[in-house]
Amino acid sequence: MKRDLLFAFTAFFFMSLSAITGVYAVEQAGKMNIFSEEKYDVSGDGKKDTIILKGLPFEEGANFQKDVFLEVKASNGKTYEVKLAGGYEPVVDFKDVNHDGVLDMFVSIPSGGSGGLSNYYLYTLKDFKMTDLTVPDPVAITSQFEENYQASITIDKTGKTYRFDLSSRKDDYERLGLYRNGKLNEPTELMVFPYSTLKVVESNGTANRLLGVQRISGAYSADAIAFVESEWSMENGKWILIKTAVYETGASAPGR
Repeated sequence: MKRDLLFAFTAFFFMSLSAITGVYAVEQAGKMNIFSEEKYDVSGDGKKDTIILKGLPFEEGANFQKDVFLEVKASNGKTYEVKLAGGYEPVVDFKDVNHDGVLDMFVSIPSGGSGGLSNYYLYTLKDFKMTDLTVPDPVAITSQFEENYQASITIDKTGKTYRFDLSSRKDDYERLGLYRNGKLNEPTELMVFPYSTLKVVESNGTANRLLGVQRISGAYSADAIAFVESEWSMENGKWILIKTAVYETGASAPGR
């Protein structure tokens, strides 16, 4: 008798837990924010698929999405979904970035904060296979302050070096203890940030490439010195760095 009661209680417990989990899932789905719902052929079969970009807010009414989801209701009747990093106001762009004749899905998710950084994703659903194409890593840059309020950066990939005269900031740097009478107190690197922007651009009017911009700052984040622009092309599944350019603060804005 006791064994039967124990079995019945255990069965009731797990059925209740399953029901609660199901209700929770429905409630969570109901709280999703839909940021876009568009129709494009992203599978390559000539029929339009429905692409939905949605987010689960950190709490009710919050602008920050703790999770972002890219969902595709494909023309074959199946639904494909990938979970992305959280952030604010995600957007998706549809371009053939890997040059295979099928539109890819490029997602940008601002992470917030004073740095103005975002997370970026590139996916394809060609032949109904959801694949992460990845985005290129930010350009590797070696940087340093130099004597007499100077600084330099070197693009590791190209070996090209750029120098900056920061003497107009000497009072600030002396006050912060970075320099003393123009002499560096200790070897100090500049602040090299990841992409502040990464977007799809057309090259030669046809081929799509990615254009990234990274900020270089000095003694603190707001102490912007320059921007490094990089242009990337995906060739045979690999990212190739096409060219770089450096714009000193106050010059023509990068990121055309």
